Amino acid sequence: MGTLVAYRRRVISTFLVAHPWLTTVALVACLVGGPLVAVALLHRRRAALLLGVAAVVPVVVLTLTPASAGPTGIACAAEWSLPTLGRVELVANVVLFIPPTLLLAAAVRRPWLVVLIASAGSALVETAQALLTVLHRACSTNDWATNTLGALVGATIAAAVLYATRGQAPATPSGDAAEARSPARADQG
Repeated sequence: MGTLVAYRRRVISTFLVAHPWLTTVALVACLVGGPLVAVALLHRRRAALLLGVAAVVPVVVLTLTPASAGPTGIACAAEWSLPTLGRVELVANVVLFIPPTLLLAAAVRRPWLVVLIASAGSALVETAQALLTVLHRACSTNDWATNTLGALVGATIAAAVLYATRGQAPATPSGDAAEARSPARADQG
């Protein structure tokens, strides 16, 4: 199974390098669609939480599965590059962290706490990539920085939606019966 996941990750990477415009499209889709998703899930916190947790799965799969080739020892690179639309890997790292952060921030209503957790999670992933030599991966400060930037973007979208819609009651039943029955509970957070 690990070999299959590594193969699929390599295919995805190769595909993105061959079609670098896809990362730009994904970034624009997150920036345009993100607020719409946050508004749609504003009063559906349970759904936002479940989708947020599901959005973490690709992050784990893409970052912690073994590579078919790579460093055989501890390897870490201290790099500081800004993501630009032509740098596929850096933009992909930004895009990777926008959905889970946006969804989880909308669910827990604490965008900046979610950013801190996402940034710490990215640092843990980079540490694991460096120390777990069986992964044949190397850590990179660029990966951590661009993941954190993606988390900041997702949290900023969620914070803007939460700010813009503060005090609004749900227009339709949300599916979260406890929140619908208890306005005081819905205002907490």
